[in-house]
Amino acid sequence: MSVGFVMLCHTALGRAAQVARYWADHGCPVVIHVDKRVSKSALRRMTRDLEGVPDIRFSPRHACEWGSWGLVAATQAAATMMLHEFPGVRHVYLASGSCLPLRPVEELVAYLDERPKTDFIESVTTEDVGWTIGGLNIERFTLRFPFSWRKQRRLFDGYVRLQRRVRYRRRIPPALVPHLGSQWWCLTRQTLSAILEDPERPVYDRYFRKVWIPDESYFQTLVRQVSVNVESRSLTLSKFDFQGKPHIFYDDHLQLLRRSDCFVARKIWPHADKLYRIFLSDDLARQPAAEPNPGKIDRLFAKAVERRTKGRAGLYMQSRFPNLDWENGMTAAPYSVFEGFSDLFENFDIWLGKVTGSRVHGHLFAPDRVEFAGGETVYNGALSDSPALRDYNLRGFMGNLMWNTRGERQCFQFGPRDNQKIGPFLARDPNAQVSVISGAWAVPLFHSNRNFGDIRKEAARLQKIEADHLAQLRSLHVKARVRIWTLAEFIENPMEPLQTIIDEISPRSSRRLTEAPRMSDLVGFGQFLQNLRNQGMQPVLMGDFPAGDDPRPSTTRRGRPYLVK
Repeated sequence: MSVGFVMLCHTALGRAAQVARYWADHGCPVVIHVDKRVSKSALRRMTRDLEGVPDIRFSPRHACEWGSWGLVAATQAAATMMLHEFPGVRHVYLASGSCLPLRPVEELVAYLDERPKTDFIESVTTEDVGWTIGGLNIERFTLRFPFSWRKQRRLFDGYVRLQRRVRYRRRIPPALVPHLGSQWWCLTRQTLSAILEDPERPVYDRYFRKVWIPDESYFQTLVRQVSVNVESRSLTLSKFDFQGKPHIFYDDHLQLLRRSDCFVARKIWPHADKLYRIFLSDDLARQPAAEPNPGKIDRLFAKAVERRTKGRAGLYMQSRFPNLDWENGMTAAPYSVFEGFSDLFENFDIWLGKVTGSRVHGHLFAPDRVEFAGGETVYNGALSDSPALRDYNLRGFMGNLMWNTRGERQCFQFGPRDNQKIGPFLARDPNAQVSVISGAWAVPLFHSNRNFGDIRKEAARLQKIEADHLAQLRSLHVKARVRIWTLAEFIENPMEPLQTIIDEISPRSSRRLTEAPRMSDLVGFGQFLQNLRNQGMQPVLMGDFPAGDDPRPSTTRRGRPYLVK
């Protein structure tokens, strides 16, 4: 009889009784504390289940609200009974009613027998702890907390702010250095009795009654006063998520729990029948002995936390949806946006799909309909071509499109005639490759058969829209890969920028372009721009366009250079 268990029980008393009987049957005495808030009928059922087991005791009951002094008082009462009733106990192991042994009791007894003077309790100073949730480290020892954090949150926060404003500070008892750590420990009889029988205990108890979450600091602080050998770690596997809530283990965590090599795990789902059946059987003796090492599964928990908080790239989870910029990537895959190309080239989408093998859409954000590739009315993920549904949530439309087409490169057209509200999203998305021929929107106007006065007004409107869009693309906060050419510089040598774009879309293809898409007829376009200037509209986004009929030089003959002597 070298180890005794103190169990703090709040719920699922049937499972707690099952574990207590297992420990008692294997020679370990158990003292059970049942929360005072538990009904008397539930307590009677538990005592009936354990009737006849010799080494089980029930300690005086205390109300154990989370973060309150009641948890420490309950532990003190049960530990005092353990030391008094069972003088052969050398180590006292604190557990909860939701704990479950993962290894045979004989292995734990042998492990502690080899370390008879070692106290296993996580105990670190407030400067070194990194897992506290709520923003209170040293302040939990220097402020007062008369209100419940769970039930009276507004009063709790308001009283904390008031104490900070008036600079109130409680005096920490002399010789005490506040420490924090896990509530679940395993202490030697000498250390535990020294804490419980300390002449200064009334002073310490009076002080810690006003500390926030004292069950994580009372024994963790006082053990440093009396222990000769502290190992700052717990023998209980207890994991917490990013919000400070404990992970609950289910039946499908069986292999994960075995890999930890810990002696006890918390917190087990009370309906995990498989876990209780396997770990409370004698078959555990067949498992190889090993040093407890919860760090072996820390990587899996870190991945679980990352998946919980970030999710998969480009997938907007319900748990993160209300929080802006909580996404793990705005979209799920790279895509290309072409602005002005369909205005300058005939059948550009057909040519691009043939060259790159990607899926090329029309203007996805056109005002009249969503121009899916092939003229589809419903696309992957049940996306409709209705502009009203699309405009209801533009970001959601883009996220769904890229998520439902993973594995296939998506390309689409965009221009000043489209819905511009998606522009900031495209500029901030690292997956976006945006290629712009500024001023190319004037080519369809040049070929249109409209009154020139209407053309001038439409040109002024489109130029203003595109100028604002280009300002967004040139912002310092842009994360998309952006390339901008003016119409004039692009048509001088269209093959070079087209080759650059194709290489980015298909980086593994070393194929050189030998044929460009058919360019619209631009004869007379320079005079068209001059007419716009003559009518009072100044076209600036097209670049330095020649005023003649042919926009491209008719000869490549270079003039004779000047000779300077």
